[in-house]
Order: sequence, then C-alpha cells, then structure tokens
Amino acid sequence: MNKETEKGRPDYIRIYTDIINAKFPHKKEECKVLLNKKTLSTLDIIELNKKIFGESDDEQTTIYNRKHRSYDKKTILHILDYQKKHRYNNQQVAKQFKISRNTVTRWKKIFQV
Repeated sequence: MNKETEKGRPDYIRIYTDIINAKFPHKKEECKVLLNKKTLSTLDIIELNKKIFGESDDEQTTIYNRKHRSYDKKTILHILDYQKKHRYNNQQVAKQFKISRNTVTRWKKIFQV
C-alpha cells in the first residue's frame, strides 16, 4: 500500500494507468509524463482526465463536473502563486483554471494572499 492510499486518497496513478491500458492504449505515450510522477496533484489529475477523455461537448456535463471538483491546499496555493506570478486578476485566473471568480476570492481571503 502506498502513502496516498494510506491517507485515504485514491491511487490515481494506478486508476488512470488501468483505464489507459484497458480502453485508450493509443494515449499511453501522451500521458506518460504525468503517470511517471511520484504523486499527482489535483491539477495533474484534471489535466490527465482531459488528455484521456477530452473536453465534453455537453454543457450540462461540464457544469456538473466543475461543481464536484475539490482542491487540496497545495493546489490552491499553486493557483494563487500562478496568479501572482503572471499578475492576473481574479477573472483571468478563474478563466484559466475554469473555476469561479468567487472561489478565487474566497481562497485569497482564507489563505490571506
């Protein structure tokens, strides 16, 4: 058992490797870089999901999926650092990461950035 499953977090590397081997073997090379990481961040998981399944054309599905995303502290701080580094306002960073402007504002208040 690896460290991530011990923390109660699914082993995304194993899950996505199994999905690629079973249904999308032609995308193995494209996802290799992410799957070779020791641990996957939330942003890595979202990127991997896009590479495997692509973007949904159905707006209902897209909205539903966005509502059920969750971000850990490390990922939130990465997004806020990205905003500072690129001098983006809340609207720009929200569009870049496909999250709500209100979410970005709330994160900034919580983490006092």
